[in-house]
Amino acid sequence: MKTFQDLQEGVYDPNILKAFFLAGGPGSGKSYVVKRTTGGLGMKIVNSDDAFEKLLRDAGLSLKMPPEEEEPRDVARGRAKELTAKRKANYVEGRLGLIIDGTGREYDKIAKQARELEGLGYDTHMIFVNTSLDVALERNAKRARSVPTSIVTNSWKAVQSNIGKFSNFFKGNFIILDNNSVDEDMMMQVFKRVRRLANKKVQNGRGKAWISQQLQMKKRA
Repeated sequence: MKTFQDLQEGVYDPNILKAFFLAGGPGSGKSYVVKRTTGGLGMKIVNSDDAFEKLLRDAGLSLKMPPEEEEPRDVARGRAKELTAKRKANYVEGRLGLIIDGTGREYDKIAKQARELEGLGYDTHMIFVNTSLDVALERNAKRARSVPTSIVTNSWKAVQSNIGKFSNFFKGNFIILDNNSVDEDMMMQVFKRVRRLANKKVQNGRGKAWISQQLQMKKRA
């Protein structure tokens, strides 16, 4: 007899083979949004920022990103990306539900990642956190790890230019959230929509085949 824990692991995970890409520039409030709209779903967050900040602190480097620390900071950033890639590979091997945090600045990069996951059987989605440039700059200035104003501005422009492309790519699985101010009703609406998509039966044909294969293997075990 399977225990409740058994039913929540592996092929029985309700959020298996679901990937949510998170897009929004520096200061958009993505971290806050992801906690409010995906919390409690048990999905694995893929985000190199946490590892990067820890490595900066361990190395005694400033979170304010001063130009004189660029070289050791780049080393830490590279290491953080390596660690995050390994974690992601482990999650994907088990086909676990994913939240992939990024800026959305590079459309081609995200589209490539999404197609690769779809090739493995994932249903892909996007949560696009949108703000005005003024709000993004104000929030960036208040962050512990802030970036130069020019980077915020350039990133914001690049992300804005990709809204239409992302909407077309993810189609009905594209969720846009205006986060210029905290709107509890809107957050709840997004949470409900994310939960529905996360708990929905897998639509990807390759994903269905993988689930069927895993269930057959468990029956033979």
